[in-house]
Amino acid sequence: MPTDVMQGWSNFLVGELSAAAALTGLLFVAVSINLARILQFPHLPMRAAEALFELLSVLIVTSFALVPHQSMTAYGIEIGATGLLVWAAQTRALIYSRKFDREYIRFLWRFLLNQIPPLSFVIAGGLLMAGRNSGVYWIVPGVLLSFAGGTFGAWVLLVEIQR
Repeated sequence: MPTDVMQGWSNFLVGELSAAAALTGLLFVAVSINLARILQFPHLPMRAAEALFELLSVLIVTSFALVPHQSMTAYGIEIGATGLLVWAAQTRALIYSRKFDREYIRFLWRFLLNQIPPLSFVIAGGLLMAGRNSGVYWIVPGVLLSFAGGTFGAWVLLVEIQR
């Protein structure tokens, strides 16, 4: 990417990449500790997938951003495609888990909150492909909301499942 677009972002990106890797590892620990219990509920494996998609999206987006000397268009394509793939996977997982969720309002909130992070990446990618430097700033809400969703999903799989 041109240095004027990404100047000053490397510390943020490295920090978020490291956090995403650590949280993804913790999610795997949460799943492995409670695997037998998770498999007792047909909707929880998809819940684990949702959390994994959110954390992996941050890992992928920040990894692409750290590739040196790539154009803004190339990064826009990478981040936009990542956002679209994660959005599609999240939507499929949520539609599958809908038949197990009896509380409509809770499901609706979960559905909406899981849609926003990947769509932030899609917006960022679209703006970058259009040559707009402001697209980089859409990465921040995508990253933070992905962390929130992934952490909440890990919490459900580690703690709430024991109730």
